[in-house]
Amino acid sequence: MQHRTRIKICGLTTVDDVRMVAAAGADALGFVFYPPSPRYVTPEHASQLLGVIPPFVISVGLFVNISEADLVAVIAQAPVQLLQFHGDETPEQCASLAAAVNRPFLKAFRVRTDTTSQDLLECAAAYRAASPLFHGLLLDTFVEGYGGSGKVFDWSLIPKELAPRVVLSGGLSVHNATGAVSQVRPFAVDISSGVELIKGVKDEIKVRAFIDAVRQADQLC
Repeated sequence: MQHRTRIKICGLTTVDDVRMVAAAGADALGFVFYPPSPRYVTPEHASQLLGVIPPFVISVGLFVNISEADLVAVIAQAPVQLLQFHGDETPEQCASLAAAVNRPFLKAFRVRTDTTSQDLLECAAAYRAASPLFHGLLLDTFVEGYGGSGKVFDWSLIPKELAPRVVLSGGLSVHNATGAVSQVRPFAVDISSGVELIKGVKDEIKVRAFIDAVRQADQLC
């Protein structure tokens, strides 16, 4: 059976982009609840964006070192379906946060130059042991600060046994998407800056080209 790589477009800030990205065929839409980010959306605004998402397209909220009380408040106004923790949250903290709002979660792992394959396996095992709500690692490139890096890491570090459960991020673009998916065979890919006109505003041509590039890789498997 041909594998269908899931596609998440992150950093959405406008109703028009939400509708366009969903119509283009994205499986998941990401919203950034981290105030320092240029793609930050308030819970009030996010609730409007969530309101135009069609059925069977998943909404994902990106959070960085958020408190439990603040997370509960955000979800009350903007009830995203999946949490993405992109800060320094420990397995225990992620478990507590996810349980507080009864949502599954992804944990971002920011890959450094000295990261090993064993590091990735041990990290996934630790979060899985901490919570039944853990749904996988999102692999990004380490940079100072938080949020997406926009840079590629060494994909060969991803263990073959882990790849089918990870979300691949970091420096993906229209130009390297087919190669990335063909090499790694991740469960999903996540892109933000690689399909933008300016920060927080998506380019429909790039969005559609990226999705086509991923689908091309799927056909090669």
